Order: sequence, then structure tokens, then C-alpha cells
Amino acid sequence: MSDALSALKLQLEWGADEALCEQALDRRGRAVPPASQPSVASAIPASPASFALAPDLFRGGAVSRAEALANAAQTLEELRLALAGFEDCTLRAAATNLVFADGNPEAGLMFIGEAPGAEEDRAGLPFVGPSGQLLDRMLRSIGLDRSKFLITNVIPWRPPGNRNPTDAEVTLCLPFVLRHIALVRPKLLVLLGALATKAITGNNAGIRRLRGKWLDVRIPSLADPVPALPMYHPAYLLRTPGAKREAWADLITLKLRLDRVFTKN
Repeated sequence: MSDALSALKLQLEWGADEALCEQALDRRGRAVPPASQPSVASAIPASPASFALAPDLFRGGAVSRAEALANAAQTLEELRLALAGFEDCTLRAAATNLVFADGNPEAGLMFIGEAPGAEEDRAGLPFVGPSGQLLDRMLRSIGLDRSKFLITNVIPWRPPGNRNPTDAEVTLCLPFVLRHIALVRPKLLVLLGALATKAITGNNAGIRRLRGKWLDVRIPSLADPVPALPMYHPAYLLRTPGAKREAWADLITLKLRLDRVFTKN
């Protein structure tokens, strides 16, 4: 029994936190088609991104609760407290700390990444590990430090084992990051990585096609769209050094827009 529990714990640490099937498959027998499930597409609320969701999210009202809590926040501190008390996202229970934001919310420039890693989870701050250190070096090359931008993630809790967040987890956390943008009212957004780009823009074209191109993003409660620049996530650049040339081109694109927007004002 202890061996089984140890194996289960190891699987959870690796991020295997849900079963693929309710019953074991008899691979020797005749395949049985799965029972049809009711469509939930009509129940999915309008948002910048479209994700495949589990019906229980709607039966329990988790998405509605997330939207209500997020929209009720009138300050960043209220939003942070709302996230800290939000129990519907199971990532909260496994994480050490809520990773909310870092930097200057008044700067007019906001970066949004994907999810915290181990170092961020321990520190309670976004982008402090190797990816964050690379990002800081990149931004210093165009004259930016954290006094000149705000940085956060779509997901505020570390997924176990640094696995990718599920669609359901993104959908539950998305109202909070959208409200974060609305409260900050940035002049420019930078979206780091494929997950953040899809979540905020709703565009499924992929980061390789979208990077380096300014997109106008509609944010609830903001009258005007916010220009957003998708870029490679620094974790990808650590794994794929050959992409740094494209990342440098994107930094130049960002620098030119910053000079135009902030010099004009």
C-alpha cells in the first residue's frame, strides 16, 4: 500500500493530476465508442481566448465566480486578495505562494507571461529564475528595468512539476489577468510565449507566426484596444538559442514603439 501511495505522489509531482479514463481499457476486447457528452460550447462566456472546457466548470459556477471576484476588484490590492482567496483553481492548493506581479503598475508597459516556475513559487514574484534573468538582460539592452514596466503571468500559481497549464486552468485564471490589465490601463502590452498570446488575443495562429507583430486587443471595461506585441518566452530562448536573433528583432520593434508612444506623451 505504501508503494502505491508513493507512486501516486510521484505522479502528482510530475503533474499527472487527472485520470484519462474513468475505467481501465480492455485492449484485447472490442472497442466501445465513448458515450456522447453534451456540448458546452454555448455555455462558454465570451473572452479573448477559446479553450476546451470541462462541463463541471459550469455546473459548479467556477467561471462565473472567477469573473465576479475579478470584476469586483477596484484596486490591484483588492485583485490580489481576490486571487489569494479563490479556491476553485486547484493549482492554489499545491503552490507555495501566489505569484501576483512585480514592477511598476504606473509605467504604462505591461508584460504577461505564462505561469510561475519553481524559483517564482518560492519567491512569490514572477520571472526571478533563469528565464527572468535572461528577460532582464534582454530588456536592459533597450534601456528597460522593472521600474519601467509591470510583469505578471496568466496563471498565478505554479503548476506541479512545471507542467503546462490546462485549458480549464487558463479559463479560470483569465478573468483575473484581464481585470489586472484593465486596472493598470497600460499603453502597451508584451505577451511572452504561446499560451499568453492565445489567452489574451484569442488568436490560434501560433507564436512563430504572431511574434513581432502588433495586435490590437480588446480588454473588458477598457474603451480602446490595447496594442500587444507577442514575443518568444525567455524559457524557449534558453532551450533554443538560435531563436535569439528573432527575439532581438522583436526587442527593436518594441523599442521603436516605446520611443514613439512615450516620447509623444
